[in-house]
Amino acid sequence: MPHSALEIAQALIRCRSVTPAEGGALCYLQDLLKRAGFETHRVKFSEPGMPEIDNLYAKIGRGVPHFVFAGHTDVVPAGDETRWKHSAFSGDVANGVLFGRGAVDMKGAIACFAAAALNHLAANKNSKGSISFLITGDEEGPAVNGTVKLLQWAKARGEQFDHCVVGEPTSVDVVGDTIKIGRRGSLSGTITVAGKSGHAAYPQRAENPIRALVNILHAIQEPLDEGSWHFEKSNLEVVSVDVGNAAFNVIPGEAKARFNVRFNDNHSVASLKTELLERSKKAAGATQFRIDWEPPSDVFVTKPGPFVDTLSASVAEVTGKKPQLSTSGGTSDARFFKDYCEVVDLGLVGQTMHQVDESTPVADLDRLTAIYRKILERYFA
Repeated sequence: MPHSALEIAQALIRCRSVTPAEGGALCYLQDLLKRAGFETHRVKFSEPGMPEIDNLYAKIGRGVPHFVFAGHTDVVPAGDETRWKHSAFSGDVANGVLFGRGAVDMKGAIACFAAAALNHLAANKNSKGSISFLITGDEEGPAVNGTVKLLQWAKARGEQFDHCVVGEPTSVDVVGDTIKIGRRGSLSGTITVAGKSGHAAYPQRAENPIRALVNILHAIQEPLDEGSWHFEKSNLEVVSVDVGNAAFNVIPGEAKARFNVRFNDNHSVASLKTELLERSKKAAGATQFRIDWEPPSDVFVTKPGPFVDTLSASVAEVTGKKPQLSTSGGTSDARFFKDYCEVVDLGLVGQTMHQVDESTPVADLDRLTAIYRKILERYFA
């Protein structure tokens, strides 16, 4: 009997796997895959000051090519559960819609992964190549003890991946209408400008850092580029400005601002840091300042070719429409795979993710399962 994505999704949603708790979700998935013949490994990673995270790696087959499904079973908190029409961890179905935290992001897609892979394997007993599941419990958290370390662990074991699909909810209106073939980079920083505090009535005895900070912010917000073939223009947003001053008659001694840049492939992290620092120096003049950088994520793109063509053709065969190839939106764990193999994001419609009454139509689960199944058929043909 074919495996049902709905039943798998319901079982996963009923596991309270709010980051960093495993909640039984990985146990359920491991048992499901193990009974189907997958070799499974539960791998925990820890780091001082960070929660220990449980992860799952499962593989069937020994040859090439090696196809990977990747995702996360951890979910964001449900918030005030009294506001939910259906209990956040019930996995209820009403009027053809599945409700629950993770229905879209992304237990639903993992269920479609599993159903597609298990049904494909049952119908192709002598299929060549390998299929793996790389599932973390840390995507919604710090993302320190999850995918990035699990990939390192797999590489140390000698695993080599050829292609990967991450099941983030990339579809905009209809399942399969969008494939994310890349992601913009993200770089955040805090600018601290030094001044000299004093009485507002005697500015000659003080040095107001806000003036220099305003100049710096104006300079770094000038256009960074005009976009590229696969990406829209890079964009810098100032997200906070603070001097910690509650008085009207005091010139502050320090001023800070925080910013985030979403950048395209005209830049690298290093070149963007250099550009912003040079602009800031020119704008600040003789005023002293510093920029403290947050851990960045670099830009990447999986350029159209045989792999992307296979995915697009599979989507078109199931839905009747060719998907849009996009690089918009935020980051995903695909950024960690880019150094190991070609990777894209392809999942459910993301309109209710992280919301009260997160939900997905059961028909969408069936459609995404059919897309994943068709991808496997084409890929291993």
